[in-house]
Amino acid sequence: MRDLIIIGGGPAGMTAAIYACRAGLSVLVLDKFSYGGQVALTNEVENYPGVPNANGAELAALFHRQAQEAGAEFVSTDIQRVELDGPVKKVFARKKEFEAKAVIIANGVTRRKIGCPGEEEFSGRGVSYCATCDGAFYRDKTAVVVGGGNTAVGDALYLSAICKKVWLIHRRDAFRAERYLSDALGKKENVSYILNATVTAIHGEGHVRSVDYSTAGGTGGTVETDAVFVAIGAVPDNGIYAEQLPLDRDGYFAAGEDCKTPLPGVFVAGDCRTKPIKQIVTATADGAVAATLAAEYVHAMS
Repeated sequence: MRDLIIIGGGPAGMTAAIYACRAGLSVLVLDKFSYGGQVALTNEVENYPGVPNANGAELAALFHRQAQEAGAEFVSTDIQRVELDGPVKKVFARKKEFEAKAVIIANGVTRRKIGCPGEEEFSGRGVSYCATCDGAFYRDKTAVVVGGGNTAVGDALYLSAICKKVWLIHRRDAFRAERYLSDALGKKENVSYILNATVTAIHGEGHVRSVDYSTAGGTGGTVETDAVFVAIGAVPDNGIYAEQLPLDRDGYFAAGEDCKTPLPGVFVAGDCRTKPIKQIVTATADGAVAATLAAEYVHAMS
């Protein structure tokens, strides 16, 4: 049995691992995709203090290496259910059960889907949720990016250096991305915008060939494209915890800045909890807080 299990290997989880190991705890980090979380899917990170102009995957690798060197063990597994009440916390994966004195849930969020016809059909065949993962497959081709936040505009910037043409479809009349990103995108001659519009269908024959869109004014059209990169936000994946921990109306853990839950020895950290700003720096702050309080809890049990 470990002192601490951390569910989630993103910035919050890996920071928690570093702090918990330094506090003398034995730490196991469980993550479906090994490590990295959303930051590993981000091309450019320019607002993390002390690391300007970072590549997201490289930044995630630095977190991971530091956590491993501190003593954390990482296991890639898909968690099925948990039992968090009582002095021994149990986490059940597909073929194994893990136990610990304390648990930090830092499972982040998952990418939101459009929900239009053709999205599921062409997922992995032109529909992608990670431009940095799949963009290279569409070199010198046409791509559509759906969204208007930091991720979408960052994806469009990244693809503009690879693709012949990039279309950015956004449901509002202005981007929500930080200004430096929007300004940089505005200088790209091979990027065009379709604003006040939503994607209504994705078409193809074995692979994506076009998307239909409709505008707020009741008109619409079709864009021929080789790929659709969806970047319209994220949703929490906290369903398996709903019977044991309180969630807000949007499905995020209802926990404050101390990262505590009503169950002793159970903490939440990062984008999975209710918070006004979801950034790498706020996730790492949560990880530090949760791990420090988890260490205090475990040491008090000894």
